[in-house]
Amino acid sequence: MDLKQFLAQKLSLFFMLTTLITIVICVLGLCFDGDARFGYSELLTPVCIAALCVIPTLVTWSRRELSPREMKARMALELVLIEAVVLGIAFASPVIDTSRASVTLAIAGSVLAIYILVRLFSWLYDSAQARELNDELARLQQLHED
Repeated sequence: MDLKQFLAQKLSLFFMLTTLITIVICVLGLCFDGDARFGYSELLTPVCIAALCVIPTLVTWSRRELSPREMKARMALELVLIEAVVLGIAFASPVIDTSRASVTLAIAGSVLAIYILVRLFSWLYDSAQARELNDELARLQQLHED
């Protein structure tokens, strides 16, 4: 994958993360602090968190094809870094009650769930693209055989 494709993939990841983070903030907020009210500036929170979470995903960039083992190691590092970013934001925030273990565990679990969902959505999209490409190649082969 060249750098242009890699960066386009990261932009897609940013928008996917923004959506999922918004949903998680809403659900966790309703569960743990349903009476809280915020101003318009807080609407940028999911955008900022998503942007900060895209940065650790750069560890998967390589000019050469990574072996499955190398990719798994980089993905594990990526997840640890994303967890650190999100938990760091949570502990630095005066609004989030990280003194409650349930809140901290819910945040960490949400990060893991979002990570898995993003990987699943990306795999489904890539699989659909590969299937489409294979179908086109099969049609081209049929045309040349006839």
